[in-house]
Amino acid sequence: MTKRISILGSTGSIGTQTLDVIAHDHEAYCVEGLAAGQNINLLLEQVKQFHPKKISVATKLLADEVKMYVPSSTEVFYGESGMMEIAASTDAEFVISALVGSQGLRPTLAAIAAGKNIGLANKETLVSAGHLVSAMIKKHNVSLLPIDSEHSAIFQCLNGERKEQIAKIVLTASGGSFRDRSREELQGVTVSEALCHPNWSMGAKITIDSATMVNKGLEVIEAHWLFGLPYEQIEVLLHPESIIHSMVEFVDNSVIAQLGNPDMRVPIQYALTYPERRSTPTLPLNLAEIGSLHFRPMDLVRFPCLQMAYDCGKLGGTATTVFNAANEAAVALFLANKITFLQIEHLIYQVLAKHDVIAVPDLEQIMDADRWARTHTLC
Repeated sequence: MTKRISILGSTGSIGTQTLDVIAHDHEAYCVEGLAAGQNINLLLEQVKQFHPKKISVATKLLADEVKMYVPSSTEVFYGESGMMEIAASTDAEFVISALVGSQGLRPTLAAIAAGKNIGLANKETLVSAGHLVSAMIKKHNVSLLPIDSEHSAIFQCLNGERKEQIAKIVLTASGGSFRDRSREELQGVTVSEALCHPNWSMGAKITIDSATMVNKGLEVIEAHWLFGLPYEQIEVLLHPESIIHSMVEFVDNSVIAQLGNPDMRVPIQYALTYPERRSTPTLPLNLAEIGSLHFRPMDLVRFPCLQMAYDCGKLGGTATTVFNAANEAAVALFLANKITFLQIEHLIYQVLAKHDVIAVPDLEQIMDADRWARTHTLC
């Protein structure tokens, strides 16, 4: 049976890899909608190959340009309303949420409200509004399947297991571009150095987040909501090879881990085909060739952003929203060469120190906190 798919963020790293998975088994899928940003050349290639009924771009100007090159049968939308159209108003039964940052929140909520099952690669949605997303998933009786390699690994390790028998979950971290550098050696590092991830091919923002360990902090908060565990039962372990994607320790001290080459197409396809497994366009794991795996305890002094994420998660409410928004604004400044790498964590800390947390915010309060954090990060 053909599965109908829409993708929010089709020209990004996760979006393009999702379409690669779909192309590998094209008869199993029908692409209903694609939402992109400003990369219209790539979007037009995707339209030509996958024939979506609806597409969306960032602006009206881009939409007018795109209309000249797509079939009349393809409807073109733009802006936030365009993303909402792709999220909630196609015939797709499954929506991949792969937008970067907090812009993914409203479209993902709209997709859930429309009864769509979600493949979640936009961790900021749960970080900013985990309580709202969890309530809506339950209300509309839809599935939320994780696409992040770490959360997919935990999800797979928990298949058939009972929550009360979990001792802890362990998220592995590559350590990012600067994992072997001391804090002193981070003085003056460049944007190009920060973007050289040793294991994964990802977008610019998530690659910087990996270097600061903000990304792992966001994953810790996301894991709290996905698996319903307190932060005391969520651990992070440095694992430079990125072969063990994460693991679960149970009350009898046994550990189940999920392993594989670092290739996002595996967790993407697992979300698309769950509970089935199918062949993928990826390389099999050869442990004999790898030879050895290494692990180090996570140093929260070396990576203070991860400690901030734990603190914000335990505090709850708008603290996690502000943590995420301040980081997005600070990373944008770093990528524009307006601040140094170490100033990212300094700006996040400063904004959190100024914020008065709202314990149980509604959507508008979350969006207000997000805007407030961005404004104060730029001050």
